[in-house]
Amino acid sequence: MSAERRNQKQAKPATARVFFALWPAPEVAERLGDIAHDSALSFGGRATRRDTIHLTLAFLGNVPEARLPELSIAAAKVGGEPFAINVDQLGFWSHNHLLWAGCRLPSPALDALSSQLRKALARAGFRVGGEGRDFVPHITLVRRVPEATAPSESRPLQPIEPLTWRNERFVLVRSTLTELGSSYRIIDEFPLRAGLSL
Repeated sequence: MSAERRNQKQAKPATARVFFALWPAPEVAERLGDIAHDSALSFGGRATRRDTIHLTLAFLGNVPEARLPELSIAAAKVGGEPFAINVDQLGFWSHNHLLWAGCRLPSPALDALSSQLRKALARAGFRVGGEGRDFVPHITLVRRVPEATAPSESRPLQPIEPLTWRNERFVLVRSTLTELGSSYRIIDEFPLRAGLSL
């Protein structure tokens, strides 16, 4: 086998690290960014940048770039009406040192959107990260919270003023690692329209 053929055989296809998400309006991102900043000041860790705040619906990880159009085709088959979620609590996961915001009450519309999207992706032959685990909607606000200063009984999380996050679309996002952390770019979007059912 020639060196050229060996190189062709060894060359791996270019991939993109991608996920589907709800993306907030600027005023919602601003509010959540403020909460992230204040929480990082209180507990330490690295606050999520305002321009990267999102709620993940389905994480795929590295996907061959040639298959990105297939992702869009699968997601375009998922319908649903616009809906709002009520972000009204903070939480902390000690196993990964992560402080998050979420909803006290479940959102049937959010759960249905994530479920239908994951099923559509599976039918198209994609493996979704966290398969077999329940969907736990959350918005990451602070990463790498030090154990010594993490929320606890003596350092409790403070209540937050409820925030309404309206959703009229979901998006496909490409993640690229930079010196400042992950950089996100929306590469496709999918409208939620009244009259379509999930």
